[in-house]
Amino acid sequence: MTVPSEKLALAAGFEPADRERWHELVLGVLRKSRVADDETPPGAVEELLATTTYDGIRVAPLYTAADAPADLGVPGFPPFVRGNRRRDLTAENGERPGGWDVRQRHADPDVATTKAAIAADLENGVTSLWLVLGDEGIAVSALPDVLENVLLDLAPICVDAGAATREAADAFLALNPTTTGNLGADPIGLAARTGAPADLAVLTDLARRTRGTAIRAGLVDATPYHDAGGSDAQELGASIATGVAYLRALTDASLNVEEALGQLEFRYAASADQFLTIAKFRAARRLWARVAEVSGVPHVPQRQHAVTSSAMMAGRDPWVNMLRTTLACFGAGIGGADAVTVAPFDAVLGLPDAFSRRIARNTQSLLLEESSLGRVIDPAGGSWYVESLTDELARAAWDVFTGIEKAGGITAAPIADDIATTWAERRTNIAHRRDPLTGVSEYPNLTENRPTRTPAPTAKRDGLPQVRYGQDFEALRDAADNAGTRPKIFLATLGPLAAYTARATFAANLFQAGGIETVLAGPNLSPEQLAESFAASGARAAVLCSTDKIYAADGEAVATALTGAGAARVWLAGKKGTLPNVDNYLFSGCDAVDVLTTTLDDLGVTR
Repeated sequence: MTVPSEKLALAAGFEPADRERWHELVLGVLRKSRVADDETPPGAVEELLATTTYDGIRVAPLYTAADAPADLGVPGFPPFVRGNRRRDLTAENGERPGGWDVRQRHADPDVATTKAAIAADLENGVTSLWLVLGDEGIAVSALPDVLENVLLDLAPICVDAGAATREAADAFLALNPTTTGNLGADPIGLAARTGAPADLAVLTDLARRTRGTAIRAGLVDATPYHDAGGSDAQELGASIATGVAYLRALTDASLNVEEALGQLEFRYAASADQFLTIAKFRAARRLWARVAEVSGVPHVPQRQHAVTSSAMMAGRDPWVNMLRTTLACFGAGIGGADAVTVAPFDAVLGLPDAFSRRIARNTQSLLLEESSLGRVIDPAGGSWYVESLTDELARAAWDVFTGIEKAGGITAAPIADDIATTWAERRTNIAHRRDPLTGVSEYPNLTENRPTRTPAPTAKRDGLPQVRYGQDFEALRDAADNAGTRPKIFLATLGPLAAYTARATFAANLFQAGGIETVLAGPNLSPEQLAESFAASGARAAVLCSTDKIYAADGEAVATALTGAGAARVWLAGKKGTLPNVDNYLFSGCDAVDVLTTTLDDLGVTR
């Protein structure tokens, strides 16, 4: 076959694309959806569609080569952004070519159950184990029994024992001191969770004992900062500050810099925001590479363990968590994480069962084996959007890191205050449903049949709080579910079906997010008929649902009739106004948590 020497013009036959033409086409769509009007200039399109992250990074709707970092084309820059996973596509001996380490978490204190779960995992795609020991999981004394049938030369073990790290390390090293894994010494991370003083001697003592072996002593766990509601840059900056503190302690304990770097593994949260997750892991490697470069050992890359976010997980409609963790795993894999742990979809409800563990590991198997994500080096690399986001996130995180260092280091800096501010902002956005949560704040299922699970062991936390994004809505759902009789609100629909459907659907979705059943009146009822229907419904509050034109004509009469029929509060689904006998208004962007709290109080539900 003869290959033509001239370049193939893929855009042949199409008009040249330019930004101005894109502005015009998008403006037409925005005008149809009423986001823009006839007075909106084409140049305003990008600002209308742009968003801002919790780190103040502007995410534009369109990126071109002009938006990429200026130093992107420099050979060797940025160091290790592409990841350092093995990419041997001719692997033999049954090893997976390329890809990442599939790491499953085990914390069930029942030894027999844990042994069976471990066996199932290792037989079905899991390549390493993460064991939670101590107060939050498996008894340290049970470790030999738990690992009785595990070939430690083949399956790396990562231990997470918190305050019992020394005892757990002793027990693990006694089993097979030549195996691979991580002893989980993370005194600063433990302090972040529990508020206890950070004892770095735990790390340095274990590092001396494992010197020259394939076992890492240290872990930099950044997930407590994420789990407290922090931003991506705050999580990254705190992790780099912690890593630097550990490097200082390890080198003071007689390890050289290369040995000290080799003792550390970093654990980050992967969320359902796939692009921010991709950028986070790429930025983390760039940040740590800079620390290694300044330390004189630029060739030692960061070792990364991605864990799907616990903050994003929902206890309501938990099946949706499968989608969240799939996106998170995808982002971590594309971002180049060395090991990935996918939380079972029922993790919020308690200890996972065999089915949910299977789904968690098969999520990774599908992405690795069927989608072949592990066979491509940095698939997002070169994307103007991803490269720009990585660069801006790295710079924001570096500012957080240097701020921590200026304040005296991670053990002295008021990082908790900054995280609390971010969580307050995020919590407000969730309450106003600007950050929607499927199955929780949006599209709730009042008739869901949630699975029941054995409660998971928990440890006392006196440090950073542990939050979940849907916690405020779920607390209201719990109160409504425990009320004995399902609380109701009456949807007073004015006019024909076509007039009220949109706002009735909006109102029903909002109130059901708080566990409140909505009773629909129906079309073309008079004020008197609506009042009679309300009285017969058993509800104690009502919502007017219709168009602005019908509100102007009949809204006052209906509101007056409902009040006379005993409605404790009358809402109106629509823009704010001053209609007589209407107490409050429901509109896109209103504080849904406040609306639901007020309504449950009106309905006599104890919270």
